[in-house]
Amino acid sequence: MSRRFLLLVLVPVIWLTTVTAVAHPATLIDMTQREVTIPGGADRILCLGPGTLRLIVYLQAEKKVVGVEALEKNYPGGRPYWLAHPELAALPTCGPGGVAAINQKPDLETVLKLAPEVIFVTYMDAALADDVQAVLSIPVVVLSYGDFSTFDETVYTALRLAAAIVDRNDRAEAVIRSIEAWRADLSRRSANDTGEERPEAYIGGIGFRKVQGIESTQHNYPPLEWINADNLARRMETKAGSHVAVPKEMLLNLDPPTIFIDGGGLSLVTGDVTRKPEYYRALTAFARRRVFVLHPFNWYTTNIDTALTDAYAMGKILYPKRFADIDPERKADEIYTELVGRPVYEKMKADYGPIGRVAPFVD
Repeated sequence: MSRRFLLLVLVPVIWLTTVTAVAHPATLIDMTQREVTIPGGADRILCLGPGTLRLIVYLQAEKKVVGVEALEKNYPGGRPYWLAHPELAALPTCGPGGVAAINQKPDLETVLKLAPEVIFVTYMDAALADDVQAVLSIPVVVLSYGDFSTFDETVYTALRLAAAIVDRNDRAEAVIRSIEAWRADLSRRSANDTGEERPEAYIGGIGFRKVQGIESTQHNYPPLEWINADNLARRMETKAGSHVAVPKEMLLNLDPPTIFIDGGGLSLVTGDVTRKPEYYRALTAFARRRVFVLHPFNWYTTNIDTALTDAYAMGKILYPKRFADIDPERKADEIYTELVGRPVYEKMKADYGPIGRVAPFVD
């Protein structure tokens, strides 16, 4: 657990390394280090901000949700937690959601009409959270995934904090154990214990504020990290964060033997290949048909489930012998079923095609 949170029940002070049941009233420390008092139960909750609803679905507490953001309804594809629970679309709209709503005051009148007992929100400053809480007289608990567009174990703190409030303690620990078991399996299968060179790869088309082309990549791309691959983007300098824009000339110099394309940017890459075929034919991966399409996991922050399914698909491609027993599609549904409650791979496939398929422009 990357960061602990403090739970105060009346007078005793307890530092939690695992989830502890909350007695009410309770005062706890949220992820901005604010003290928040939860006076009673949390049978009616509201989820605001990137990824908040996903955490509640992971905790199997979606039936407590009383409203959802417009973004969730307007863009239903690509997010497994939403695909698994279409019934959420019938709930009232509680605000716009999306990037523009991050760290902004919610529609207070709408929130009051929905009468939640607790509001969960991601990426809100402490001062604003205090202000919203004071105006509404409703506890506001700030959660976090850590750094954007990556996998940060800070999310485990968020899961445990939310679980303690919505009475899903055991479920939080089960989710964390499952994620850690899959990560350990990926690491074991790809362990560099024979002295052989790690397979080199590049991932392009990663969304950053908007849809991007092949130049858009990440220094810290969790699926490549989990399978011990050599992420060639790490050879590029970055000023801040994980995102890197690789000039086309530099990509030619890197000349990755294997290229993965994020499904969210596939259409842009396809159009660019059509306009500049000579450039792409000069890349080894294109000449050898080693260009593969993944499902995007950076969609309203990190869909941890899809990041894991991508990692297994990439492992199958880069280490065919070590992953010989893995069927990426079956593995995807195993992961989705455990984390969001239903096997939604076919719905993801309908949006982005089979995971790990050869890119259509190199067929």
